[in-house]
Amino acid sequence: MQVRAQLQEISFKLTFAGKIPKHIQSDPTRLKQILINLIGNAIKFTPDGGRVSVETSCLNPDSPEPLLQFKIIDTGIGMNAEQVAGLYQPFVQADSSTTRKFGGTGLGLAISKRLAKMLGGDLTCQSTPDVGTTFTLQIQIGESESLEYYNDPQDALEAAAHKPAPVIAKPVQAANRSCSVLLAEDGEDNQRLISMLLRKEGAEVKLAENGEIAVRYAMHALEQGQPFDVILMDMSMPVLDGYGATQKLREQGYKLPIIALTAHAMSGDREKCIAAGCTDYATKPVNREKLREIIETYQSLTDFSEPVELPC
Repeated sequence: MQVRAQLQEISFKLTFAGKIPKHIQSDPTRLKQILINLIGNAIKFTPDGGRVSVETSCLNPDSPEPLLQFKIIDTGIGMNAEQVAGLYQPFVQADSSTTRKFGGTGLGLAISKRLAKMLGGDLTCQSTPDVGTTFTLQIQIGESESLEYYNDPQDALEAAAHKPAPVIAKPVQAANRSCSVLLAEDGEDNQRLISMLLRKEGAEVKLAENGEIAVRYAMHALEQGQPFDVILMDMSMPVLDGYGATQKLREQGYKLPIIALTAHAMSGDREKCIAAGCTDYATKPVNREKLREIIETYQSLTDFSEPVELPC
């Protein structure tokens, strides 16, 4: 989320209050889903130059059922009491102008609220117009007897952030050229974010805003003898979605790697992407390490006789 904040020149900080457990018992996928939605909203609705922070604390650590609390605090546009009261209604946003300006379905908070309750906690909100908003997420984390705590969680976070990335040997064939990537993605924010991460890894990036354009670009590059090393294919696009585009490319004899990009992480989603002809599967938001791994894995591949399933 730091990269997204930097694009808007927003200060984004993680802080801690009190002792924090080293490990918790919860659903990591759902917890991540809630936090990404809340932090993403905070960044989206905060004007350039504003601030977003996440404060984590452990409530009642000595009780039989302690809670982990996350406060997502922003200096964004804020809401009045009536708008806050309607936040968790599906497909409802604060007002129609919000939808026109920022986009979105208004479904994320309703899902986040439901997931928070399923994780044994809750999601609440306090907001002031033109001042900012604070969302407070609480979840259960297991029995207190099983918890170990960091003495200084801030130091632990900084140490983890500065841990060197694993070194992966680059293929010899790719030593003298950059990786060529076709990014099929209709969302402007994702286009900017993923393109920036790819270019920081030394890749050349070409954008396609829907599946039909992606098929045209991919086949033209192949016919010119300069095929893309990898196609990153968003599975939800207008005109022709990622599933249809991938199937169309495979039907036309395209044998090079196609990596599915999807916001879904439900059971069966990966199998659906592979069945459509995708080589591999990655969930959004894609982090820099995952993109680096994709580039280094597929950069040297020049022939793919059949789509194969590789470990994510």
